[in-house]
Amino acid sequence: MIKSWMVIAGVTLLVAFGSFFFKPRDLVWGAYLKRPKWLVFEPAIPIIWTIVFVCGTKSAIRIWDNDPGSPKTWLLMGGYLLLEIATVAYIPATLRLRSLKAGTILGATGLILGVLLTLAVWSISGQAALLLLPYVIWSAIGTNATSEMIEENPDAA
Repeated sequence: MIKSWMVIAGVTLLVAFGSFFFKPRDLVWGAYLKRPKWLVFEPAIPIIWTIVFVCGTKSAIRIWDNDPGSPKTWLLMGGYLLLEIATVAYIPATLRLRSLKAGTILGATGLILGVLLTLAVWSISGQAALLLLPYVIWSAIGTNATSEMIEENPDAA
């Protein structure tokens, strides 16, 4: 029998692969962008996002297992999916469009969706809501960093 965590983790992993839809030449553009001086932990960002996605997956599993298959649960699963799609779209959209403004908009969209989803699941499971806090905190940091990069790289806005 397929367990809920297998399906939710599988969907999360499939969507996460969408972040690799960029071309190598796009990476060159991104590599030459100036970063804020406080962004000294950039090499750890992939690890941080992995932790954030694992927490989000655990949150979704808690919500699903609370009331499997109900219309409300399916709606919330759609919210988790939308949040992940907005998050995963950040890198390819920013690099392909060569636009930090596009990245800032996607980051802010993800932040707003993350806050709304956290509030929506709070009444169902406090643990599920707490598991979304790393996403909300980290997306705020990432959105701020991208916004500051516009000031450092006005031609890349």
